[in-house]
Amino acid sequence: MFVWTARHQVLVLRLSKTGRLMLGGDLYHYPQERTFHRAPPDNEFDVRQSAASRAAIEEYLKQTKTTLWIEHDFGANAKLKKAPAYYE
Repeated sequence: MFVWTARHQVLVLRLSKTGRLMLGGDLYHYPQERTFHRAPPDNEFDVRQSAASRAAIEEYLKQTKTTLWIEHDFGANAKLKKAPAYYE
């Protein structure tokens, strides 16, 4: 699956052992953005389009039990496996 808004992209991977992962690109910058339910920042290309994409992606995540990896989440990224380790 590949979904985008202007200047935003996500990629969903189906890994045999890890399961479904969504790489969130710039969709969110911090995990708190998912729970605050605020409008995207006004420096977005199209705030309404980004908000609609976020809502659609949240529904997709819920329905498919996909894990979202937020690329800018420093704390979460610090816990991820690094080369030469990998996810299967």
